[in-house]
Amino acid sequence: MITVNLYYTGKDGSARKFAEEMESSGTADKIRAEKGNVRYDYFLSMKDPETVLLIDAWENQEAIDAHHASPMMQTIMDLRDKYDLHMKVERFISEELPKSDEGFIRS
Repeated sequence: MITVNLYYTGKDGSARKFAEEMESSGTADKIRAEKGNVRYDYFLSMKDPETVLLIDAWENQEAIDAHHASPMMQTIMDLRDKYDLHMKVERFISEELPKSDEGFIRS
């Protein structure tokens, strides 16, 4: 699985408004329904009210490539422009949790 953390930052609450429009317009749900999507969730920063975190996870690179080639990307880019957002991106590839870490996880 590949997880991408996207930090959207704007001014005057624009990042939050972007995330709210992604949800209310049904765009986020359409992305969640795309083949290979594992997670697509927005989170608000407790430290920075002008930043919203999107955790976006996919089964593999092929699923990400298909998403990037979909018409949904233009919708996202248009909304990013509408709210004048800037982004920071982190990318992670999942691996199995080491046994040494299991004692620290509360199920």
